[in-house]
Amino acid sequence: MLYRGRDGDKPITESFLDTDFYKFTMGDFIFSDTQLADAVVTLRLKCRTKNIKLGNVIPMTHLREELDHARRLKPTNSELYYLRGMDVYGNRMLSEPYLQFLKNINLPEYNMRYTHEGDIELEFAGPYKSNTYWELFGLSIVNELYHRYALRKCLYSEAEHSRYMMTGLSRLLTKVEKLRQYPDLTFSDFGTRRRASRDWQEEVVEVMATQLPKQFRGTSNVYLAMKYNLVPIGTSAHELFMVAAGLADIESNGDRDAIRASQNEILGAWWDKYGHGLSIALTDTFGTKFTFDNAPAEVTRDWKGTRQDSGDPLRYKQKALQWYRWRDVNPKEKMIVFSDGLDVDSMIRIHKDCQGEIIDTYGWGTNLTNDFEPRPNVGLIPLSLVIKPATVNGRGLVKLSDNIAKAMGIPKDIARYKKIFDYDETYFEPCMY
Repeated sequence: MLYRGRDGDKPITESFLDTDFYKFTMGDFIFSDTQLADAVVTLRLKCRTKNIKLGNVIPMTHLREELDHARRLKPTNSELYYLRGMDVYGNRMLSEPYLQFLKNINLPEYNMRYTHEGDIELEFAGPYKSNTYWELFGLSIVNELYHRYALRKCLYSEAEHSRYMMTGLSRLLTKVEKLRQYPDLTFSDFGTRRRASRDWQEEVVEVMATQLPKQFRGTSNVYLAMKYNLVPIGTSAHELFMVAAGLADIESNGDRDAIRASQNEILGAWWDKYGHGLSIALTDTFGTKFTFDNAPAEVTRDWKGTRQDSGDPLRYKQKALQWYRWRDVNPKEKMIVFSDGLDVDSMIRIHKDCQGEIIDTYGWGTNLTNDFEPRPNVGLIPLSLVIKPATVNGRGLVKLSDNIAKAMGIPKDIARYKKIFDYDETYFEPCMY
């Protein structure tokens, strides 16, 4: 049934599983490490889209209502049963103590303020083991409310509204037809965080699973994977490496070697916990150059591959090829998961470039689940929203990335971390998604 984009009585987030798969794999990883689990982490919302004032569009009362509802969510018994039986990437992936923790989880309080300039300051602070889940809940709520109220501002008649919603379906079907021409191009839905709405994401997943069953590998959304018997897809996120570096920074009193070592410690502990099944390395938190120059040989040799999430994708591919050849590893047996601001044309372009050199697949986000006819004059466009860790135990955190436009942290901390990680990236591209 075609998604109509109308408001309903249902909350935006109804299931604790309406989140990305990596929230549970990282969640168990965090829970199982006392230092990580008990660290007090602050997450903050940031809108990277220029000239967008969220507070001028989203009513505070409605946002608070949705956040309050999400804060009370817990996995149901049937959802815990599903998580307990999850074995796509290895036997009994999630530990029983972790599942028992989830059964009674309480998300921390949030702090919210609307500024005179029209911005929304939204912050979540608490033990990392429970606070990490706010990232996806917060992003999906803010995105859907923005889309809903932006529609109200510029679509007045039923006919206009119906025509606008049809642009989403038309664009989706055009994507399907383009992808049919490249039957060996595989992709997954990574669109939960910036979807136009929960219902629209579900419709997109249904269409892709039905129309392109051999190319559509699955979805990062655990609820939809469970509902439609799809493979839950995911790797890991920058936040884990950011928090680890911050904790090492505190514990070592700023020792450069200790902060650098924290990154390989995370990679090693991740392998020990999940092994080959979840061995896709996210390389760009402090610049891919650092990871490729310093990761242990076993990451190159034993891991399935890497995820590209910033910078020039074709340049990244060349760096990956050089990295594997440097370690005498055949890159044709390795994979890159491209996941940075993709659309159909960019995926096809990258896919053609990778042919015969390395395995490529795609984590497709905003352009898949939030692509309607843009109306920039009224702000009806997909937004580049993130919720990232800002502090751990009071210490400021940093993300550098392979695109300096994506750097996060206060300027003083960013400058210090650039020196620590020998960061010299100059690539700049405005954040579209």
